[in-house]
Amino acid sequence: MSAAAQRNPKLARALARYSLIGENAAVWLAIGTAGLAISRSPGRREAWADGLDATLCAFALNVAIKHVVRRPRPPAAGAAPLTPLLTQMSFPSTHATTSFAAAGVFARALPPATPLFYALAGTLAVSRPALGVHYPSDVLAGAALGSAIAKLWPR
Repeated sequence: MSAAAQRNPKLARALARYSLIGENAAVWLAIGTAGLAISRSPGRREAWADGLDATLCAFALNVAIKHVVRRPRPPAAGAAPLTPLLTQMSFPSTHATTSFAAAGVFARALPPATPLFYALAGTLAVSRPALGVHYPSDVLAGAALGSAIAKLWPR
């Protein structure tokens, strides 16, 4: 856990609650589903659907890599993690992978929201080492993987 979170339990709890929206790519699936539901243009609907597909692909690829690498999470220094953990595997960060894949492809569906998508992706990714459940390299690798998926995803 970050030094700031250790000194401020309220900050730590808020950060943990915020990080939960990224669990299993939930926030990205909600954004994509909402975009798909309200879009009238077939091209924009297709872009939202592509973003949902890319997010699910990123999730699956991330889980596969975690099972190959099997890097354990950082030691908890005698305290329970501040956020629920689905596995004890750390590399790469699923929050970062799905967030950067989704942000990159959803930006095609709604270009004016690109800065907001990337702000959400970045803060979700950074929340993980701040909570002490990932090494910074887990997040960097996840962000790179997610960005590569978005870049390579067919248009």
